Amino acid sequence: MVTQTIKPPKDNTRDFLNPDITNNELERELEEYTKSAVRNIQFAVVFKPALISFAALILSFFLDLSTVPVLGNVTVDLARALFPTWQPAQETISPYSFWWLPVLTYAFFVFMAFLAFNKLKLEIIRTPASATIDRIINSYTSVIDSISTALPLIGAAILLISIKLGEEIFLGLSVPFEVKALIVLAIGKLFEPVLDQLGVEFQNVVNHVEDIREKYFSRIQIENSKNLMKQLNQVAGGNNAGAANLSIADLEKYKLLVEHSAKLSEIMHKNFASISMLAEKINQIDTVSSQKIQELSTLANSIQQASSSLSDEKTLTGLKYLESIVVKK
Repeated sequence: MVTQTIKPPKDNTRDFLNPDITNNELERELEEYTKSAVRNIQFAVVFKPALISFAALILSFFLDLSTVPVLGNVTVDLARALFPTWQPAQETISPYSFWWLPVLTYAFFVFMAFLAFNKLKLEIIRTPASATIDRIINSYTSVIDSISTALPLIGAAILLISIKLGEEIFLGLSVPFEVKALIVLAIGKLFEPVLDQLGVEFQNVVNHVEDIREKYFSRIQIENSKNLMKQLNQVAGGNNAGAANLSIADLEKYKLLVEHSAKLSEIMHKNFASISMLAEKINQIDTVSSQKIQELSTLANSIQQASSSLSDEKTLTGLKYLESIVVKK
């Protein structure tokens, strides 16, 4: 989990971990914090991870079988630079120019990244969960990967057909298109870090919210345990007869019982949190798949184990012993 210093919005001065804050107040303030943190994320964060794919786009202009605007016949010029004595063969076929194909697909990839960015900003404010980020990033990554993979396959099909149609179609259309389609495939693979970076930025916000919530409930559990110990000490100090009967062994057993109860509370809290997250996932899909049913079954087993712990003989014995300690006079 990424750890950073959590700063609430500028207009919010309340401490997130203040034990006096209620659960509803915490949720409202976390919602305000999420909105502020998400709005501070700018689309410019994708510029750095996009450099490598942009470099591949620039390289695509120098890998062409036809004349490129402004640059001219870059392939022939490059060959002459590498081999000064080389002379190009007399061209009988003028190939089609597909220099625009990588440019067009790259612009489409950037547009997909922008749509993913806006979708993440909207959904994370509504539901700050890791599952939301994964769902959005995977959907847009699938679109980009599908486009970049489909073009070379289409080009290969055209290439096979053009073999029968003759040399002019083969060298003039199929080969130039397949060259550019392969470059598009490379650009699409190199563009994936852009969407990954978007996922990391929004995941940081989700991690911060979850971390604050976990610390809050841990603080509440600690405060409750301290209050119980304080009440027990007050009862023991206010009644000499009762104090005489409270031995060190009694206090040690009570301490163990409180720790055991705290662990059970933590387990139940995690189980209910898992139920909430799973319910959100189910609401976001049209049908319940076999995988979701398996997740529900696993979660039900976890809850059953926690319930079994509450009915454990040692736990019941400890609770009865606690009752006998408290009612001692």
